Amino acid sequence: MPDQTESATMDWPALVLRPATIADIPALLACEERCFPSDRLSRRNFKYLLRHAHGRCLVGLSAGRLAGYALLLFKRGTALARLYSLAVDPQFRDRGIARQLLEAAESAASDHDCQHLRLEVRPDNEAAITLYRGCGYREFGRYPDYYEDHMEALRLEKRLMQATNRTGHAVPYYAQTLDFTCGPSALMMAMAALDPGISLNRRLELQIWRESTTVFMTTGHGGCAPLGLALSAWKRGFAVDLVLSDDGAPFLDGVRSEHKKAVMRLVHDDMREEIAATGIQITIASLTTADLAFRIAGGAVPVVLISSYRIDRKKSPHWVVVTGLDDRFCYLHDPFVESDQHKSTMDCVDMPIRREAFERMARYGKAQLRAVLLLNKPVTP
Repeated sequence: MPDQTESATMDWPALVLRPATIADIPALLACEERCFPSDRLSRRNFKYLLRHAHGRCLVGLSAGRLAGYALLLFKRGTALARLYSLAVDPQFRDRGIARQLLEAAESAASDHDCQHLRLEVRPDNEAAITLYRGCGYREFGRYPDYYEDHMEALRLEKRLMQATNRTGHAVPYYAQTLDFTCGPSALMMAMAALDPGISLNRRLELQIWRESTTVFMTTGHGGCAPLGLALSAWKRGFAVDLVLSDDGAPFLDGVRSEHKKAVMRLVHDDMREEIAATGIQITIASLTTADLAFRIAGGAVPVVLISSYRIDRKKSPHWVVVTGLDDRFCYLHDPFVESDQHKSTMDCVDMPIRREAFERMARYGKAQLRAVLLLNKPVTP
């Protein structure tokens, strides 16, 4: 841990903080070599992160030499930042540099209008843990088998701006295992929030997908329709209200083949007939975040259709589960983890999104379809 007493009494050169550039990569690699025995960032990693990643890398210079760096990533479309890496060269330790880099990263995240800053740390890195906790970070989870030596990671988080009057549920997280199973994965999380006895596993994920798929989509396997997901939840005993802006067959805009469209309409009509024999209530309306907050306060867990474009720049229908709302933010579990974009489940858990941004996000396609499943506890006989 940085020794603040020594830092105050020694006449160390002032630390100069600035954004990293490609020219800093050799010094950054040398710092990695001296700081970490494993799990090092490579030259290729740094090039990608500096040129293409949605984030910021800050370097600290002492007497013209790189003393350390802080690498910050922003989750697109959200108010969430992640401290991807923080390192101080052993030659420059015990000068308070780690704290200065951490404070600079927090300031950069605040400037980016982020509400939370999250990070991972090894449980045996006592100095780093002491620093983070002393700066106001709290543990909110663990990531098993995270490091190269299979050690788990502690997940720490700090709220950078205050929000009040949050309502919501404790929702367990489940990451989809296939590109087309966001709907089942979001529904599973919502069901498990209301019934902790539900086991979240791939078998259930695929069962729900088979029950609720539209058969076709723009490309590849079919996604899951609102009616199909509602039926899947009802068949498992949950009370379900379905709120739609349009009761027509969904997702037709992106399908060119008239044959495929005919199949999708047939599937939709079949689901409508099934729903007519259930207690599922369908309401034609568009829920606001204020409506969602009211429903959550009443015990419901919402599963919401969004356009993923504002998060990953892909024009695809995508299902998420709303874990809560406060005065400024809507919080989501996103089942899709972009592991090839330096993302982890930590980036997808309880994601804060400004309420006005979420209302723009919670619609899909040319028809601006809005769809919300409101799940309540299983119905007792």
